[in-house]
Amino acid sequence: MRRPARRRSSLGGCACAGGAKGSRRGRTPPAKGRKVVGRRGGVDAFESLPDDLVLAVLAGLAERAACPADLAAAALACSRFRELAAHPAVLSRASVAAVAVRAARWSEAAHRFLRRCAAAGNLHACYFLGMVRFYCLGARATGAALLARAAAGGHAAALYALAVVEFNGSSGGGKADKDPRAGVALCARAAWLGHVPALRELGHCLQDGYGARRDAAAGRRLLLHAAARELLSRHYRRRGDGAEDDDDAASRFMVEWWALNRKAPPTARDGGGEGDDTDLRLCSHARCGRRETRRHEFRRCSACGSASYCSRACQALDWKRAHRGQCAAAR
Repeated sequence: MRRPARRRSSLGGCACAGGAKGSRRGRTPPAKGRKVVGRRGGVDAFESLPDDLVLAVLAGLAERAACPADLAAAALACSRFRELAAHPAVLSRASVAAVAVRAARWSEAAHRFLRRCAAAGNLHACYFLGMVRFYCLGARATGAALLARAAAGGHAAALYALAVVEFNGSSGGGKADKDPRAGVALCARAAWLGHVPALRELGHCLQDGYGARRDAAAGRRLLLHAAARELLSRHYRRRGDGAEDDDDAASRFMVEWWALNRKAPPTARDGGGEGDDTDLRLCSHARCGRRETRRHEFRRCSACGSASYCSRACQALDWKRAHRGQCAAAR
């Protein structure tokens, strides 16, 4: 004989089973998303996120930041973000644009931020701060050390910057400290990494036989290769697909720095070096921004003598863009 079906109660248990079984099946499951109450009584969802996840998000943001303000804005979201944004795992992945501080906004806080990024192992920050200290703040020893640290990590722009230092002998001494062979070796390493200014400088060195055996044909090939790469990068930047290079950020800072300090030359306290530096010249290439660390350090135009250049590459570029029409010998 068929038994009658058991009727279930509204609590999910059987009517005949009574309280224990019915109460166990009818228990309300815990909520999946719990509200975390912050210190002031509001809902603070950030406090419930694990540190590894927050660090991964901030590191990705630092890697894609378009300016230093992007990382600073993320750090202002909450107190926890502000603490984790200063973690070495985040600062070590900051992009070129994230460490590209403008000269008009230079401050002790910006200097401290770059020091933290450099201490975290960020090669872009090591290069940028090294250029600022070497050429703008007058701290040549620490600046050269930061450039060497970035170059040891395979940073192409830092390799080329050290090559310019070797060509000019500006590592703290005079003309006797020039080492063209070391400069050519550094240029070759940076050119192998695809650095366009290093390709151009190496081509001119081979054409002139400076620091290496003269090979005019190889020098012309390198110059053509550098011109092709520069044209391609300019095309991508015009389309908006190309990112800013380390050279562009550091040079832009130095150009703006000397434009802001043109009326008031830097003193020894501000990092302008020792002694009277009013006779020190800037590189005549408008987009370079390098400044002499001693008198008559840069090479001058052999025709008019009024233009000074930190490298052969800057001289060739400025001749095409401006100096050809300004040089008295070419008129």
